[in-house]
Amino acid sequence: MFYTYILYSDRKDKYYIGHTHNLVLRLERHNSGRSRFTKAGIPWIIVYYEEYETKSEAMRREYELKKQKNRKYIINLIDKKR
Repeated sequence: MFYTYILYSDRKDKYYIGHTHNLVLRLERHNSGRSRFTKAGIPWIIVYYEEYETKSEAMRREYELKKQKNRKYIINLIDKKR
């Protein structure tokens, strides 16, 4: 199983979009400072994710979400899932 996910940092008031095959491990890596881009926003929390059968599907969805470049779109997506 593969995932497209959205993280949120209250500290930076920013969202981060990515994909992975292991959500728990990926979140641990973001919060341990291993990812240069997300290091300044620690702690991150998972606020949204979608499951996919293949890595290419998850990557495609990540690209679609990043292409939106619209915070309101991301917030609406998260709110719909709740």
